[in-house]
Amino acid sequence: MTLQIKDLGRCIGQQWIVRHLNLLVNDGECVALVGPSGCGKSSTLRLIAGLDLVTDGDIFLNNINITHVNARQRAIGMVFQSYALLPHLSVTANLELGLRVRGVRVSDRRNRIRNMLDLVQLSDRAHVLPAQLSGGQRQRVALARALLRDPDVYLLDEPMSNLDAQLREELRPELRRLVLNRHKPVIHVTHDQHEAMAVADRIAVLNGGQIEQIATPEDLYHHPETLFIAQFIGRPQINCLPEEQGVIRAVRPESLYFDPRGLHCKLITREWLGSSQLLYLESSLGLLRMSCSANSEIPESVAIGWNVLDEHRFAAESGQKLS
Repeated sequence: MTLQIKDLGRCIGQQWIVRHLNLLVNDGECVALVGPSGCGKSSTLRLIAGLDLVTDGDIFLNNINITHVNARQRAIGMVFQSYALLPHLSVTANLELGLRVRGVRVSDRRNRIRNMLDLVQLSDRAHVLPAQLSGGQRQRVALARALLRDPDVYLLDEPMSNLDAQLREELRPELRRLVLNRHKPVIHVTHDQHEAMAVADRIAVLNGGQIEQIATPEDLYHHPETLFIAQFIGRPQINCLPEEQGVIRAVRPESLYFDPRGLHCKLITREWLGSSQLLYLESSLGLLRMSCSANSEIPESVAIGWNVLDEHRFAAESGQKLS
């Protein structure tokens, strides 16, 4: 099973929300969509799901064009950030609703729901209302509803954005266990880069409604094709040095090191990050960020350096990577 998007676009009035979008997601592969707010991530999912009308391009599911197929007829399971659970129905009733609409027999519905609640570890919450569940439990119910449909494609729209950081971290392996191991194409929209790097096989970075780069998390981080990608991917953010002869050099904070013969800097402040600390340094090149060991003693004045091979170089005018 494959999901392929060819030159997809959506225009509202004179504004293109998504344009010239091309993407292939293979069987069992998870592609994360990331990018700044308003870049077209959720709009892309809505186009694939059939919730919004396509202006240009085509959507293929297993080589069948579904661009103009009604949303209810598409074999797509979508999980929303709001969970979209009916508050007056129990967990079981929420899960049963879709099966009933599709004409599944009562005995089959009950068996499938019972097995699904076992899978998502919510058997003891089958008859409670959504308001009586924790955020993580409500998200598992939303995932269970998508899994019950046994779709050909899973679309996850910020599925953990309403959860706190610790719970998101705890649910990442659950997400992979429940959805990513079902050997179907998965597209996962998230604003959390750590989440994207943890669950995705590849990450597509959207900018202005278009994919600027798609690659594995490692390649995206170490080999950004544009200045935008270099600045957007990675926390703490990359250091961009002043333009020189039409070239902008950039270097990651972890690539900086202490060098008594290097660039003299003044320590402005530091952030403790557990096993490491992030230094903010004032220099003749502007404000620099440097990662170092949490145990390092840092004087007010330091000198730093970096290997020129660790620099990323971009054309100042176009932002494109220079070889």
